[in-house]
Amino acid sequence: MANPSRQAVNFAAPRGFVSAFKADCKETFFPDDPFHEMKHEKPLNKLKKTIQYFIPLFEWLPNYNLRLFRYDLLAGITITSLAIPQGISYAKLASIPPIYGLYSSFIPPFVYSIFGSSKHLAVGTVAACSLLLSETVGAKASPQDDPTLYLHLIFTATFFTGIFQTALGFLRLGILVDFLSHSTITGFMGGTAIIICLQQLKGMFGLTHFTTHTDVVSVLGAVFRHRNEWRWESAVVGIIFLAFLQFTRYLRQKRPKLFWVSAIAPMVVVVVGCLFAFFAHAEKHGIQIVGELKKGLNPPSIQYLNFDPQYLPVTVRAGLITGLIAMAEGIAIGRSFAIMKSEQTDGNKEMIAFGFMNIIGSFTSCYLTTGPFSKTAVNFNAGCRTAMSNVVMGFCMMLTLLFLAPLFRYTPLVALSAIIMSAMLGLINYDEMIHLFKVDKFDFVICMAAFLGVSFISMDVGLMLSVGLALLRALLYVARPAACKLGKIPNSSLYRDTEQYPGSTPIQGVLVLQLGSPIYFANSTYIRERILRYIKEEQGVSDSKTDIIEHLLLDLSGVSSIDMTGIETFLELRRILDSKGIKLSIVNPRIEVLEKMTLAKFTDAIGKESFYLSIEDAVQNCRFSLHSSKTTMEEA
Repeated sequence: MANPSRQAVNFAAPRGFVSAFKADCKETFFPDDPFHEMKHEKPLNKLKKTIQYFIPLFEWLPNYNLRLFRYDLLAGITITSLAIPQGISYAKLASIPPIYGLYSSFIPPFVYSIFGSSKHLAVGTVAACSLLLSETVGAKASPQDDPTLYLHLIFTATFFTGIFQTALGFLRLGILVDFLSHSTITGFMGGTAIIICLQQLKGMFGLTHFTTHTDVVSVLGAVFRHRNEWRWESAVVGIIFLAFLQFTRYLRQKRPKLFWVSAIAPMVVVVVGCLFAFFAHAEKHGIQIVGELKKGLNPPSIQYLNFDPQYLPVTVRAGLITGLIAMAEGIAIGRSFAIMKSEQTDGNKEMIAFGFMNIIGSFTSCYLTTGPFSKTAVNFNAGCRTAMSNVVMGFCMMLTLLFLAPLFRYTPLVALSAIIMSAMLGLINYDEMIHLFKVDKFDFVICMAAFLGVSFISMDVGLMLSVGLALLRALLYVARPAACKLGKIPNSSLYRDTEQYPGSTPIQGVLVLQLGSPIYFANSTYIRERILRYIKEEQGVSDSKTDIIEHLLLDLSGVSSIDMTGIETFLELRRILDSKGIKLSIVNPRIEVLEKMTLAKFTDAIGKESFYLSIEDAVQNCRFSLHSSKTTMEEA
C-alpha cells in the first residue's frame, strides 16, 4: 500500500534519438549557448550578430572612439618596447635568426585583433614554446649544420600548430585544453623556467660551444666542461643587466603604479647594451653581439614549408605539442585578466584566433605566437581598452622593421640572456607549489612530475608524465566514485552525509545511500560491491531485529548518466537484495538516467512505484510500509 501524500515522478516518454543527440551535442560543443539571443531576431540582424560572433572585430569596432584610442595607443607603444627585446631574445632561444622574432611581432597582432575575443591579451613569442621548438626540431635538423632546413622546418611546425588550433576551435573542442590542469601548467612553466635560465649561462659566460640537450644535467655539464671559454667581462656585464632588471621588477611589486619602469626596462637594457658594445668594441673583449639585422618587412615563406615525409613526423609532433601548450597558456592568461574586469573570453574563439595567427604567420616568416603573460600584464597595466593595442604594436613593429632594425645589430647576447633570465625567474611559482602540497598531495605530485620531468629529462616527456598522472587521477575518480550514507538532520527534512554531519540520525529499517557520479562499465562493479558492503556494515554481525534493513534508497540526483552495464548492475543488485528481503527504491533520477531506465525496461522490472521525487517522500513511504507490515504481523 502506497503513501497517498507522496509526489509523483514524471515518467514522460523518452525523447527521440535525434532530439537527445542534438541536446547532447549542444551541451558538449556550445555550453555557452551563443545563438540563444538570435532566435527571435530578423534574418538581417541574425546575420549581423552571427558575423560579430565569429569575427569579434565587428563587435567592438563600430563603437570605437578617440577616447578609447588614447588608452590603446599608450598601451600599444608600451608593449612594443617590450616586444622588441623579447622578440630578439626568444628567437635566439628558438635557434633562429633574431630578425624572425621581430617579424613574429608584426603580422600576428593584426590577425589577433580581428579574430581574438580578449581585450587585454597582447600576442607575441614565448620562451617555453621557443625552446620546445628548438629541442624538438633540432633533434632532426641541426640549426648550426643546416640552418636553412632548420628554419623551414620551424615554419612548417608553426603551420601545423595553426591547423591544429584552428581545427580545435571550429570543432568546439576547447575541452581538450582542460586536460592541462593548473597543477600541470604550474609545474611545466616552473621546470621550463629552470632550464631556460640555465641555458642562458651560455650567453652570460660568453661560451661558444654548448650542448643541444635541455636537461639540467647536460646543461650544467656543458657549462663546466668548457670552463676555458668563460669570459669574466661577459659575466660582469650580464650580472649588472640582470640586477637592474630584477630591481625594476621589485619596484613594480612595491609600487604598482610604476609598472612602466619594469615594462621599458628590457628596452633600456638593449639600448644601453648596444651603445656599450659599439663604443667599447665589446666583441674584442669576448662579448658576443647579435649581428646583422636586415631592414624590411616580412618576406613570404609559404614556399619554404617542407612536407617531405622524412621530416613530417617531427614537424607534426612539434606543432601539436607546442600548439597545445600555447593554447593553454594563452587562453588561461586571457581569462585571468578578463576576470579582473568582470568580463569573459571565449576559449574556442581564442583557439581560432591563435590558429589563424600561426597559419598566416607561417606564410610570412613568423614562428609560433600566442599570448605571453609578461606582455599581457604590461598591456593590462598600461590601461588598454580593446584589441586595438595589438594593432598599434603591429604598426610600431612595422616602423621598427622598416627603419630601426639595423640599429639593434650591436645588441650583446649577454643582454638578451639577462632579459630572458629575468622573465623566467618570475615564472617559478614557489608559493603555488607549496599551496598545492598543503591542499592536495596528488595535485602536488602532478605538479612535481612536470617540474622534475622537464628539468631532468625533456620538456615533452615532463609534460606527458604530468598529463598521464592527471588522467590516471581522473580515471580513478570514474572507477572509484564517491558514495555516502545519508541521515536526517534533526528538526528538518534535510538528509546529509552521516560522516560529515555526525549529528544526523539514521532511519530505522531504511538505508539511504547517495551516488555522486555517472555509472559506467568502469565503476558499476565497484558501486554494487560498495552498496552491499554498506548493507553489511549497517546490519552488523548481530541478529538483532533493529539492525535489519528492509529498504534501500539510492539517491541518484548526482548521477548525470548511466550506460547499459550500469543498468544491468542495478538489475543484479535488485536480485541480490530480493534474496535478502530488501526492497530497492530509486530517488530523483535525472532525465537522461530515467530515459535509459525506461527504454531498458528497468522501471517496469522494479515498478514505477519504487521511484520517488525526494528522499523525504521515499522515507515516509518506507515508514508507512514498515508500519503496515508490523500491523499485519501483529494481527496474524
